[in-house]
Amino acid sequence: MRAVHSIRLSLILITALALSGCFDGSSSHGDDTSTGRLNYNGISGLSYTTASQTGTTNSRGEFRYYPGETLSFRVGTLLLAEDIPAQEFVTPIEFFANLRDALKYPSVNDEGLSSHEGTEVQLMNDVPLSNLVRFLISLNWEVNVREGKGIDIRNRVIQQLNAKLPNLTAPIDFNVGALEFAASDSPANQLLAAICFYPEGDVLCEDPPTQADIDSAPIRPDDENEWDPNVEYQQDLRVKRDRILDAVRSLDDIDADDARTYMKRELKAITTLIGNRYLLSPVEISHPASDTSIKTIKIRKIGGSPQLAGLEAISTRPTDVVMHATNKQSAEVEYFVDGDPGGESEIRISLHPSSTYRWVQKTLRVRIDPID
Repeated sequence: MRAVHSIRLSLILITALALSGCFDGSSSHGDDTSTGRLNYNGISGLSYTTASQTGTTNSRGEFRYYPGETLSFRVGTLLLAEDIPAQEFVTPIEFFANLRDALKYPSVNDEGLSSHEGTEVQLMNDVPLSNLVRFLISLNWEVNVREGKGIDIRNRVIQQLNAKLPNLTAPIDFNVGALEFAASDSPANQLLAAICFYPEGDVLCEDPPTQADIDSAPIRPDDENEWDPNVEYQQDLRVKRDRILDAVRSLDDIDADDARTYMKRELKAITTLIGNRYLLSPVEISHPASDTSIKTIKIRKIGGSPQLAGLEAISTRPTDVVMHATNKQSAEVEYFVDGDPGGESEIRISLHPSSTYRWVQKTLRVRIDPID
């Protein structure tokens, strides 16, 4: 059985490597800087600064940093956040110091195991965070951010943003209430109204015809044969005006629910990627009922040692399988069987990698051999 388990573990290691994309989430640049990413699918076009690095996030939302540095992010000349601890993954939640502190305290799931997900969901209701995320989504080249895609903030948008910023009636403040932030005449909406999300020269980037323009234009003749293709009639100008006004973007296009949906799928993708780096050994467990000795499950990390800040485990059927101990230093979980032949239980493990606030959930089924 040991050889079979070794083969299966090797196959799982290979699969997890492919899913995680790398051993430890870092990239090599020929120096000792690390690569971080803003959200899972990325937010491109943001300027970033650390004590040693400056640059613009690419299509994957990547930035470079030295461990221990902090980040600032800007869209154009507009400061979004500063003093953010640089790390492998940064999300908009971590743009706010009070929310970063709250992430340190996990919630408890329905099985009594620590989990960060409940804390994340609660923090998504934070108004300044929601305002910020709605604003970032509204700067995406397309109206919505499709699942599996990042936020694409193009240079054309940034140029228009920089040109309009000095002329706003007030600075953009993410800390105001949601209704004030999204009001029709709010600074954020003034800014969005000045940005055309179409190629330069597109008719939708023109100023809309005024009512005076429309009134002074000729009325289209009833007879189609009398239409002049070189003349813009009143009817044409009304349609053109409506199209241009409909193309103006505002925060009404992205509400708080849209922001939460976007954040949830990005956060889930990060957790899945991190979870794929951790494996349980053995991968299958079966014991005779007579063998009640203490057994060990080892937690392995692809490309390195687990280095856990926390470790918890439960048995879903403690009448069959009993938890004995957990040891985060050695990354091991101990248990023993105490049930009748044919019994079984799942061992649910929640582990906390020291490099993140996130908890990773793993499950292993333990079977008690039936009587032959």
